[in-house]
Amino acid sequence: MSTAQSCPLPTVSLSKYLEEEGQNKNAESQLLKSSLPAENDCHTQAEDSVSDVPKYLLELGLTPECKQLISSLPAEKGWVANLLHQYQGFWHTTRQLQAVLTCQNHFQAQETDILLVTTPKSGTTWLKAIVFALMNRVKYPNTDNNHPLLSENPHILVPFLEYGLYIDSQVPNFTTFTSPRLFGTHLPLVSLPESAKNSSCKLVYLCRNPKDTFVSLWHFTNKLRTKDMGSNSLEETFDKFTRGVSLYGPFWDHVLGYWKESLENPERVLFLKYEEMKEQPKLQLMKLAQFLGCPFSNEEETRGAVDGIQKLCSFENLSNLEVNKTGKLASGEEYKAFFRRGEVGDAKNHLTPQMIEKLDQITEQKSHGYGLKF
Repeated sequence: MSTAQSCPLPTVSLSKYLEEEGQNKNAESQLLKSSLPAENDCHTQAEDSVSDVPKYLLELGLTPECKQLISSLPAEKGWVANLLHQYQGFWHTTRQLQAVLTCQNHFQAQETDILLVTTPKSGTTWLKAIVFALMNRVKYPNTDNNHPLLSENPHILVPFLEYGLYIDSQVPNFTTFTSPRLFGTHLPLVSLPESAKNSSCKLVYLCRNPKDTFVSLWHFTNKLRTKDMGSNSLEETFDKFTRGVSLYGPFWDHVLGYWKESLENPERVLFLKYEEMKEQPKLQLMKLAQFLGCPFSNEEETRGAVDGIQKLCSFENLSNLEVNKTGKLASGEEYKAFFRRGEVGDAKNHLTPQMIEKLDQITEQKSHGYGLKF
């Protein structure tokens, strides 16, 4: 099978999809405005206060089903949002939980779908960029000019399922997508929609060591907190993380779910490690292409297609693109918040020896007997 045959575009009309994304942002803006309190069209200080709150901190479109479920779930104080709720063993914000439920109830997986799965701050943006460039290399062979990644954020080109397409009880229209469809998700294995569990769609899981994941998540969530909220202390969030109370956590349960699935069904689940992607980018990229059914041809390797994708999707290049420094998601998160340092081992610059020892102990206890090494 030729590369062109084996690597069709996940979206036929990229311009149409991006146009709809822009329309969605406008619609969401109108929805946000309509949710603000008003009395006789008076402009009050309270209205200003609500309108200044980022959308990711609001709880829009909660269904009676979600409200009833929340009342029965364990809850803890959130890292950014007010509360985290434990559903199917994992923790979600109120807004995210509604999205998870909507996704589980409505998403219909196709056999050719590709799901890119991560825990938060494990290289999600990087993985999306790599797989988008990989799967679209026939359409966009020139990675130096007119490539979508030069003008659009990876989270727009590869949308999140639960946190993007199904957020605020929305049910998306997939008519602009063609096979294979590319989606990102933070959902743990147990919470995937039944259609995804029962299909032959491929899952690419990117794992990062828990120490760097925690430090990156701590920095990221503090960026999302408003000035009035202040910052979370390292000690407070460390306690929550080690107890498993983090976005889509417990971290170890999330990772082990997909690790064990990759051992049982290696033709369906590819388990990648962030550190190996950094250390051996070319080898891992070729491994990824092979798994997705579109291996690089000798001719592509000769003309530098692999090197071109590596360069385009490097942390240094992505983080310095203007689109990733100035834009923001429709829900309010600034693109630049998704890029910090991207280094392996940065945790040692933030964690005490005692913290490092505790994380290592938990990791050893959780992964013992499963053959997973970080």
